[in-house]
Amino acid sequence: MSVARFDVYTNPDAGERKLVPYLLDVQNDFLRAMDTRVVIPLWSASAFRMRIRDLNPELTIDQNTVVMDTASVGAIPATDLRRPVKNLASQQIDIMNALDALFGSY
Repeated sequence: MSVARFDVYTNPDAGERKLVPYLLDVQNDFLRAMDTRVVIPLWSASAFRMRIRDLNPELTIDQNTVVMDTASVGAIPATDLRRPVKNLASQQIDIMNALDALFGSY
């Protein structure tokens, strides 16, 4: 399986998919051999309530606006991530700023 940083995947949990339709892979590409990937939930913008500036940027996937739930970062088995639906490398600045806000790098 080919995975890449900033790839977006359909949430494998069908029960959560209406509120959290996607997962964003934020793991460094140098760590491809691991059995897990570090992902961040991407919420439907209309469902996300407690948005904090910098920590929860709005990102665009096709015509849809989603909110990055950075504080809910976690790891899932790489096998749960099928085919990416999009890559958000073009929105890397917002993504990295959110990670910096979470981990105190700014």
